[in-house]
Amino acid sequence: MAEIKLESKLVNEVNGNFFVPSYQRGYRWGGDEVLRLLDDVFSLLDSDNSMAKNYCLQPVVVKNNSDSFELIDGQQRLTTLYLIYQYMNKASNGFIEAPKFSIMYETRSKSAAFLEHIDMSLREDNIDFWFMANAYETIEKWFEGKGDKSVIMMDMKTLLAKKVKIIWYEVDGAEDTIALFTRLNIGKIPLTSAELVKAMFLSRDNNHNMEKEKQEEIALQWDNIEKELHNDSLWYFLTNNVNIAYQTRIDLILDLICHKSAGTMDKGSSMEKKPSMEKYDTFFFFDQLRKERDLKGIWQEILHTFLILKDWYGNHELYHKIGYLIASRTRWFLPEIYEASKGKTKREFLETLDKMVKESIAIDENYADLSYEKSGDYAKISRLLLLFNVESVRRNGEQTEWFPFHRFKFREKGKVSWSLEHIHAQQSQGMKKQEEWKEWLRLHIRSIQSLEGDNEELLGEMKAKYNQPKLEGQEFVRLQEKVIARLSVQGNVEYMHSIANLALLNSSDNAALNNSTFDVKRNEIIEMDKKGQFIPFCTKMAFLKYYTSSEDNQVHFWGQADRIAYVQAINEVLADYLEEPITVEQAAAEEDES
Repeated sequence: MAEIKLESKLVNEVNGNFFVPSYQRGYRWGGDEVLRLLDDVFSLLDSDNSMAKNYCLQPVVVKNNSDSFELIDGQQRLTTLYLIYQYMNKASNGFIEAPKFSIMYETRSKSAAFLEHIDMSLREDNIDFWFMANAYETIEKWFEGKGDKSVIMMDMKTLLAKKVKIIWYEVDGAEDTIALFTRLNIGKIPLTSAELVKAMFLSRDNNHNMEKEKQEEIALQWDNIEKELHNDSLWYFLTNNVNIAYQTRIDLILDLICHKSAGTMDKGSSMEKKPSMEKYDTFFFFDQLRKERDLKGIWQEILHTFLILKDWYGNHELYHKIGYLIASRTRWFLPEIYEASKGKTKREFLETLDKMVKESIAIDENYADLSYEKSGDYAKISRLLLLFNVESVRRNGEQTEWFPFHRFKFREKGKVSWSLEHIHAQQSQGMKKQEEWKEWLRLHIRSIQSLEGDNEELLGEMKAKYNQPKLEGQEFVRLQEKVIARLSVQGNVEYMHSIANLALLNSSDNAALNNSTFDVKRNEIIEMDKKGQFIPFCTKMAFLKYYTSSEDNQVHFWGQADRIAYVQAINEVLADYLEEPITVEQAAAEEDES
């Protein structure tokens, strides 16, 4: 196990001689990077001129060579800090101290002298001097543009001494520094908060607090937790994070202990895009915690937190209720649920979850009034149907299937996009190309062929239009109306956009299929199921006519009897959560023959 020394240091505590080896390029920061550093630091002064929160620079990675530190990562930041101190020292006529550290270069020996004296007449001598001189001028203009330069310099000196920190990451003397440099710079894989927290437990400075065997045990347990979290079934039960925001998944556990909100944890934003003060705040939380608590106790909390999540994952009832709440994207995500579980018995926690689930689908109107076309109703119906699917699977018992949240949220090529689909469609929204019109006809020819009665004339017309070189829009619409009339139950279409005619399906770019009648969709779903594609449980049951009694079953149609049975099933499964049952007659309305 490689030895590491890890600590956080205030900038004015950085001292010693830093050595930049030949495998690194020279100083290359431009004005934008220098100004961003200055502005970030200065922003720590709030409006009443008192100190605000800390600011963390990226880690400085070094190897101790006894008389100097080999600077593996952090050259650009340290050089800029050196230039800031040099400017303040010269501009204050020595009142503000010069940098406490020096920077030397293996192949650019004159650069150290240039940094020390800042001789602008030499700026054109080489490219390193040019970038250093430009950075120095940027610093000078920044201070001069802030007002009273003396006051600003004193503020900056105080901030660097009390509020601006670096993460000091000192690697083992046997470390392959070129390989590490390549990873951190050329490979663009920076140290993460999780790696730094792990290093905190393994740091050689902590050997007096923790025996070597315990450190090795923690390292093994840490890797096992990371491995288990790479089980997608567990990961996507806990999070909606499909776009990888965590470079290491154990970050999820660390963030829970830090009491981070769902907004921080579950939006999928890239870690590289976070400001430095946010990017490493998890590490600073644990860095502060180790000053207050024993490291073994901190590790036990991390391990205990993970085991709680594993217990939820292995409990059939908790798995489905918590999984639904996270997947439904309401106000309850993992951090809120985790906090709600603290101090509760299992029964009390289940009661809390039931209350959360009920609130997630609570509305101010009758569920039967929800419409696909109404603004805001789409999300309400989607949540209701998601709960219908999850609860239906849960009620089947733990010896049967468990709802696969990982398949619901993720597929091999990325995020799955789910939408509300009409079980039986009577509109052709989105079909504007003749390729789509012809595909629609092709899909419906088989359904018409399977119907009883004389359909030869209609079939002949469909095949002729399908085979003709060019199909006009008006021709297609007229023929589509005939086909839909033949494949639909007579009556009005008031029910079309109600929950009685809606199901969750994977969004598809196939406009012809989306606008198809029930029989075509049913055949396609059967084919998808045969290929192993994930079809939500209740969607599959609806298209297989599972809810409809045999005496009312019409294989090719989605009629009133089907809609009534579907709504009754929703009412039965969600009885514990609905404020009042869905009005079957309204949701599945159909005109009388008269």
